Amino acid sequence: MTSTSAPILVTGGTGTLGGHVVPLLRAAGHEVRILTRRARPAADGVEYVTGDLLRGEGVEAAVEGAHTVLHLAGGPKGDDVATRALVGAATRADVRHLLYISVVGADRVPLAWLRTKLESERAVADSGIPWTTLRAAQFHELALTMAEKMTRLPVLPVPGGLRLQPVDSREVAARLVELALSRPSGLVPDMTGPKLYGIRELVAPYLELHGRRRRPALPVRIPGKAGRAYRAGANLTLEGAETGKRTWEEFLAERAGAA
Repeated sequence: MTSTSAPILVTGGTGTLGGHVVPLLRAAGHEVRILTRRARPAADGVEYVTGDLLRGEGVEAAVEGAHTVLHLAGGPKGDDVATRALVGAATRADVRHLLYISVVGADRVPLAWLRTKLESERAVADSGIPWTTLRAAQFHELALTMAEKMTRLPVLPVPGGLRLQPVDSREVAARLVELALSRPSGLVPDMTGPKLYGIRELVAPYLELHGRRRRPALPVRIPGKAGRAYRAGANLTLEGAETGKRTWEEFLAERAGAA
């Protein structure tokens, strides 16, 4: 395998998405550097730099010498703070392409965590560094967590009008690597899954696969502006999206087979 001289920095490189992105970058012949909160020894062409984006620790060392940065780290709080810390360090380094993974509906659904995603998008776009942003729908792994939690209840809460487009994280990873190794493209088309699901349609194949009975549905209403946005489909991209091929049902079947 032939390596390029400048490492590609990946934040969130040990997470669900990063766990798919890093091997693809290595397979393409690139050295990879991961910013992580826990110290790890370098191995198989992957270097680990200990740091914390929320505290601004280790970020300068992480971006040093990197020409391309994939910002995949995220959480329920503080994404905008973390992104600004990364952008600040990247503008002082020789970063030539900053790529950010965001969420479909970040600019349309008025929720606090989505506002931090939108603020992160703006920080990247205003950084002065050539950039690319990809908004993706919920990963199958998140849909699985939802299904597991909801089916533990005696009734199934069904928010009226809520629909999802779960997408395969491996397909999102492949798209991100393609974008990272191309010219900066700004805001690219959203990436969604191939099928649209209400909550009952999402949960039904999970219950069937595990041989469990269906739960009686309990209609609930998401209140306020966020509820109106979800009922209007503001969390969806029905036209012009890059569409993955792997369905929710295929993901569940593969998980069950592995287990």
